[in-house]
Amino acid sequence: MPSAADLQTLLSEIAACRVCAGDLVPEPRPVVRVRAETRLLICGQAPGRLVHESGLPFNDPSGVRLRSWMGIDRDTFYDHPAIGVAAMAFCFPGTNPKGGDFPPPARCAELWRRRLLAQLPRVELTLLVGSYAQAWALGAARKGTMTDTVAAWTDYGPGILPLPHPSWRNTAWLKRNPWFEAEVTPYLRQRVGDILRA
Repeated sequence: MPSAADLQTLLSEIAACRVCAGDLVPEPRPVVRVRAETRLLICGQAPGRLVHESGLPFNDPSGVRLRSWMGIDRDTFYDHPAIGVAAMAFCFPGTNPKGGDFPPPARCAELWRRRLLAQLPRVELTLLVGSYAQAWALGAARKGTMTDTVAAWTDYGPGILPLPHPSWRNTAWLKRNPWFEAEVTPYLRQRVGDILRA
C-alpha cells in the first residue's frame, strides 16, 4: 500500500517538473491537488489561464458549473480530503489563437499519470471530464464521440463516470442534450454525497 510520504514525494517531483519549459507560454506551473485520502478523482483536460494564475484547479467558471453538477459548494470542493483533481496535463498549455486553449501535451500523462494513480488506491469514482480524459482512461471502450461516450455512462460504472467539459463553450451542448442534466447529474450528486458522507 503506498504511503502518504510516497505520494508527497511524487507531488514534489511534479511541482518541480519543467520538462515543457520553452514549449509553453507562460512558463510551467503544475497544478494537481490530491491527498492520500482521495476517493473521488476529477480528471479534466488541463488548467486554464485562471487556474494557472491562482494555482487552484477549476478556479474558474467551469469549476462553478462542475460544482453545481456535483451538488457541492466551493469550500467542500477544495477542503474535503476525499476530493482530488488531476488533469491530463498539469500545466496551462496556452491559448489557441483560433479559440480555446491548446490540447494537453501528451508527454505530461506519459511522464506522470500512471505513477500518480498508483499512489491513489482509495479512489472509488473517477470523473472523466471531456474527451481527452475519456480517450486516455477508456481506450477502445470509448465510443465514437464524446456525446456517445457520456450517453453510455452506465457502461462504465461504478468506478468511472464520463462527463462533458463544464466550459461555457458547452452550454449549447447541454441545451441539445437535456438527458445529461436529467439523468446523469442526479446520479453524480448521489455518488458524490455517498462518498463524502462515508
